[in-house]
Amino acid sequence: MFLVASIALLVAMALALVRAVAGPSLYDRVLAGNSFGTKTVLLIGVIGFLYGRPEFLDIALLYALINFIATIAILKFFRYRSLGAATPTDVENKQVGG
Repeated sequence: MFLVASIALLVAMALALVRAVAGPSLYDRVLAGNSFGTKTVLLIGVIGFLYGRPEFLDIALLYALINFIATIAILKFFRYRSLGAATPTDVENKQVGG
């Protein structure tokens, strides 16, 4: 049963990769990357259950946090063209001032 689930997750991950490559916009690609990361977390959990290794859940949680932070950082970078600017007004002041 869990073997079927892991195969289904691998198929879904392959489809997410296809969407990431063929996505018409940046946001489609970022969403596909985030979806791939989420499916990776699920796959790590299923593999940990199959092999009887509960510490894989800790690894999956860590990977989920890294995936979330990376997605937010990528979206912020492409919106403001900088990871250091805290607010949109900082970006506007930087463009107007110099």
